[in-house]
Amino acid sequence: MTSLVEVSNMFFHYPRARTKDGEINWTLQDISLKIEAKSTVGIVGESGSGKSTLIRVMCALLHHQQGNVSFNGQDVSQYHGDKANELRRENQIVFQNPRRSLDPRMTIRRSLSEPIRALHGRNPDDAEIIANIERVGLGTEVLSRFPHQLSGGQLQRVGIARSLSVKPTILYADEPVSALDVSVQAQVLNLMMDLRDELGLTLVMVSHDLGVVSRMCEQIIVMRHGRIVEAGQTESVLSNPQSDYTAALLKAARAASLERESQG
Repeated sequence: MTSLVEVSNMFFHYPRARTKDGEINWTLQDISLKIEAKSTVGIVGESGSGKSTLIRVMCALLHHQQGNVSFNGQDVSQYHGDKANELRRENQIVFQNPRRSLDPRMTIRRSLSEPIRALHGRNPDDAEIIANIERVGLGTEVLSRFPHQLSGGQLQRVGIARSLSVKPTILYADEPVSALDVSVQAQVLNLMMDLRDELGLTLVMVSHDLGVVSRMCEQIIVMRHGRIVEAGQTESVLSNPQSDYTAALLKAARAASLERESQG
């Protein structure tokens, strides 16, 4: 059975990423993983570990220099022209900061319409736009507003609706609640899980928060310094970590949880 996404011995570096000695400064090194259709996978690690870069390579927004990355059994480097648009439609990202991911000059209606025009080559009708915004728990009154007129939680819901408007197969959520108030984080996460179930999505959750990943994800990938240090079923990895780094992340997460409880 072909995995939805498969990465084999992949290396990636940004342009001009070299050390003083002229060696390549790899951002991602020897990455191998598989993501099955309709699974929920968490990618965790500290800032700078390569999590966000990895999902951009898997979506072919960034192009790797060594190894192989495939989607539905086809090398992503072979997607050109209309095929590239098909890959973008199938692979969508919900970005960390909704205020930066939405054009401040566009109304919410236009922001929801643009991906459909770009990737489906047609203008959506009102019924489709309304269905997309209501699916994420917002009313039609937001459609005429601009991003600065909405709260952070509302904007992230718009970002989710925008990504889902083109009917993707896989949704990458890149720290989707870290820029939101604590009071709305759980609401947005619950919404994403409901939509995953409703639409039969494959969901990849990028986070530094082990608590989020442990609640939402069946599988976990732990990254450090551009490498995968541990991967497996979430319950197994978190109950019996084989990597010292994973154990340290768990210890830090438990300490943070105890501190929050004491302050509460």
